Amino acid sequence: MIIYMIIEEIRKELLGFSDEKYRDFQAKLIPTVEKDTIIGVRTPELRALAKNLVKRDDVEVFLSELPHKYFEENQLHAFIISEMKDYEQCLLKLDTFLPYVDNWATCDQMSPKIFKKYRDELLVYIKKWIKSEDTYSVRFAVKMLMEHFLEESYNISYPETVAAIRSEDYYVNMMIAWYFATALSKQYESVLLFIEEKRLPAWTHNKAIQKSIESYRISKEQKDFLRSLKVENVQG
Repeated sequence: MIIYMIIEEIRKELLGFSDEKYRDFQAKLIPTVEKDTIIGVRTPELRALAKNLVKRDDVEVFLSELPHKYFEENQLHAFIISEMKDYEQCLLKLDTFLPYVDNWATCDQMSPKIFKKYRDELLVYIKKWIKSEDTYSVRFAVKMLMEHFLEESYNISYPETVAAIRSEDYYVNMMIAWYFATALSKQYESVLLFIEEKRLPAWTHNKAIQKSIESYRISKEQKDFLRSLKVENVQG
C-alpha cells in the first residue's frame, strides 16, 4: 500500500486545482476524452508539479500505473517525461506511454528536452512510431520530425516519409498538414515541390496550405502562390 501513496498524493493535489469552468472548456477542445475524466487543471500547475515529481525516487510508481484514471494524470505523465534528463530512461518511458495516449493535447505537449542531444538515435524510434497503427504514436512521430529535423538536421527524406503516410484519422492528417506548413516556413524551396506535385491527399494538401497562409513566417508572395495550388471541391 505504501508504494501507491504517490498516486493518491498526486490525485489529491490535482483535485485541489480543479476549475469547473476550465474543465468544461477543455472538454469541448478534446472530444476524444470523456468529460468525467477531466478535472480541470491548468497547464502551469501541471508543469510545476511535473518538475517536482521528476526528482522523486518513487515517481516510477506513478509512471508505471497505466492506464491512468484522469486526463490530467496523462498530461502530468507527459510533462514528467519531457523533464527527464537521462535519454535512455526518457525514451523507455515514452515508448511505454505512447500506446496509452488518447488525445491530441497529451500527445502535442510531450516534448522531451533531452532529444535535442540525441537526434540520430531518436530517428530509429521515429521510424518505428510512424509505422504504427496507433493514432497518437504516428502523430507524435511526425511532431518529432517537425520539431527536430526541419533545420540543421533537415533531409528531403523526412518530408518524403511524412508525405507517404496514408490515414483516415483526422488527428494524424492534421499533424501532417501542420508539419508541411511548418516545413514550408523553414525549407520553402525544397518542400514546395510536395505541394506543387500534390503529393498529399486533397484534404491534407488544402489544410497545409491554409495553415501556411496563416503563418507570419511565409511571405505575401509565397502565400499568393500557395493559394493558387489549392484543390477545389474538397469536403471538410
